[in-house]
Amino acid sequence: MDLFSVGLYLLTFYSLFCNSWKVEYQQQCICAVKGSSVVIPCSFYHPANLRVKRVTWGHVKFRHLKGHIVFSSNFKKVTTRFQYIGDKHHDCSLKIHQVKHNDAGKYSIRFNSRISRWPGNVGPSLKVVGKTMKEGDSVNLTCINSCDGGDLSSAITWFKNGKPLNQQSVLFLSKISSTNSGNYTCSLRTHEGATSGVISLDVEYGPKNTSVSVRPSTEEDTGSNITLICSSHANPPVENYTWFKICGGDIVDVGHQPVFFAGESGQYLCSVSNKHGSQNSSVVCTLRSKDSCSEQSCNTLPLFCSTLGNIYQRCTCHCYCCYCCYASDCDHCYCHQKVSCVYAICCCQGNISKEYRQAQWA
Repeated sequence: MDLFSVGLYLLTFYSLFCNSWKVEYQQQCICAVKGSSVVIPCSFYHPANLRVKRVTWGHVKFRHLKGHIVFSSNFKKVTTRFQYIGDKHHDCSLKIHQVKHNDAGKYSIRFNSRISRWPGNVGPSLKVVGKTMKEGDSVNLTCINSCDGGDLSSAITWFKNGKPLNQQSVLFLSKISSTNSGNYTCSLRTHEGATSGVISLDVEYGPKNTSVSVRPSTEEDTGSNITLICSSHANPPVENYTWFKICGGDIVDVGHQPVFFAGESGQYLCSVSNKHGSQNSSVVCTLRSKDSCSEQSCNTLPLFCSTLGNIYQRCTCHCYCCYCCYASDCDHCYCHQKVSCVYAICCCQGNISKEYRQAQWA
């Protein structure tokens, strides 16, 4: 890809007409919110005997001497996030959609005519700020009507993901949660077709609804592993997975992936975390022996009420046997042959309760 050099911008001229070229950047410092759209306003003047053939915008990141092309009127492989909204006469403005943090830096424009090339001076600096919040924070979003000199008394409507919210100039979101994430815009009620730029609000939170799903092997080999899958809702996504097996009164670390293959019967749970917190799943018990398909076997399955971080774990025992290939709970089981062995044993805060359910499936 063609590279820009700061030195070239400042020191090199390619045309005898360079003194007649002029570029004006209306703003030297521009601030944009991550996820929004921003315009870098620009105007230019060129010798009357020349016609602009190509317009090129370059980006120089902070602390880097070289940059790269983000838009060229003759180069189709540039990203569509950068849109030239000017012309080849006097307007040279650039619009950036869905602004990212790595869009920060300085921008400059270059012009080509049939017989000359003119590199503009290094232009404005773009600063990108995030609107990433965490659950429990509060935020004010203010809509300013530039047509009335910033008058906040104008009738304004706020929108979230295109749906109207309220008709106040300031939108106050208190103790936000994940449901407040979305794209916010505002507009004058008298000009609803003209809306503001988009503010993308991203609410981060720790793991929620952490659970373990159990999927026995479809093979008729009782020695095959049972698959345990740990899932959780989190923003940013879960960074760390830890599987624990309860052995007697001990809790043993046995794995660190979302999927764990349990080679032995026993009690398992997973713990997940991201930068905002952690959460543990309920304890899941597995029993794989087809010869132990009886009420007595489930009744005698070792069961321990344990705590992890002073939080009692709920224990559910699924009795997988008789070639049972899937069992999601005590009411549904799909098997290769007739079975009568679906049991649940629950342990909560030290009290053990047992419930047995039997049914026949072909």
